[in-house]
Amino acid sequence: MTTDALIDGLVRSAFEVMGVLTRLSAKHDLSLTQLRVLGILRDRRVRVTDLAAYLGLDKSTLSGLIDRAERRGLLARGKNPDDRRVVEVYMTPAGAELFERLEVEGRVALAPAIGRLDPKQQAELARLLELVLTPQ
Repeated sequence: MTTDALIDGLVRSAFEVMGVLTRLSAKHDLSLTQLRVLGILRDRRVRVTDLAAYLGLDKSTLSGLIDRAERRGLLARGKNPDDRRVVEVYMTPAGAELFERLEVEGRVALAPAIGRLDPKQQAELARLLELVLTPQ
């Protein structure tokens, strides 16, 4: 297999996954970026400035996104307990519940593709994806 074929396969699979995530986020009246934020915050509090940098957004754009999610009760802002000058964003219980539903729906939507692989192939794919996606 050539490098071009590998890259093509990776891109095609990314498009497939992004299609699933786009449909899921739209179904729950979320933007794809809001879904990404929920995924990032599922198990942590993050500085607003760090989150903006990670997403490649300017702070004002992210602030509007967080404002909308706060109005829906999905996210909240708070001071960092160690440095009161730092504002962090975190998921509320309602946000966590929504994200859990989205995870289940995503797994169901992607199961047919994964189901074409036997357990050994699935383990190998997971291992290879980890290698490809882990920064050097």
